[in-house]
Amino acid sequence: MSAFSANIQVLVEHLDHIFGEKIDSYSEHRGQLTAVVSPERWLEVAWQLKDEPSLCFEQLIDLSGVDYLGYGDDEWETAEATGEGFSRGVDALGPGRFNWSERPEAERVENRFAVVVQLLSLKHNRRLRLKCFAPNEAMPVIPSLIEVWNSANWYEREVFDLFGILFEGHPDLRRILTDYGFIGHPFRKDFPLIGNVTVRYDEEKGRVVYEPVEIEPRVLVPRVIRHDSRYVDEKLEGKSGKEGRAEA
Repeated sequence: MSAFSANIQVLVEHLDHIFGEKIDSYSEHRGQLTAVVSPERWLEVAWQLKDEPSLCFEQLIDLSGVDYLGYGDDEWETAEATGEGFSRGVDALGPGRFNWSERPEAERVENRFAVVVQLLSLKHNRRLRLKCFAPNEAMPVIPSLIEVWNSANWYEREVFDLFGILFEGHPDLRRILTDYGFIGHPFRKDFPLIGNVTVRYDEEKGRVVYEPVEIEPRVLVPRVIRHDSRYVDEKLEGKSGKEGRAEA
């Protein structure tokens, strides 16, 4: 097994001893370990992480979704750029830069949607990040973790609302942040950044009304993945245990 930092290496060896092939891959990013688990093993591994005395990850502190559509595709020219205009650096338009009426069909991306869980062991003062990729991007489904950590309830509802990821076994999977009649999932990369409708309160009608969006989509913040030497250990750069996907 290739080298990790000292503390992470100890945890990787311990997890590998307990789970073996149940964990697909390990990777270290900024001093935190990520373990990738398949949907079929998701609940089994979660229960063991919580109940095994030598691990005791009794607290789920966060659960979020990730959409890898367009991941790593820069839309900002970083090598050469003209000296004219606000958008002088724009090289291409990435996901989300379009009107709702002109939205393109989402491309097929292997392992497009993932659920990421942040775990904490108070007993052993350890943290662990779990990641699970949904097997079908057309209808992403992952088992719910509510039976293991009850705090996952509203987190899973948020991920369903914003990313459209379904959690099998969730007792009350419905929208939690958007309106009941909302169309689409706003954190998906193929959802327009300007939204699809404008919502305002109409004084004359005495109710909320929905109108077409009048904002023109444009690039305000460039999407660029940059190499940051502050977070790179020269001894570890380019090395990992079981090869895992780069962090989002």
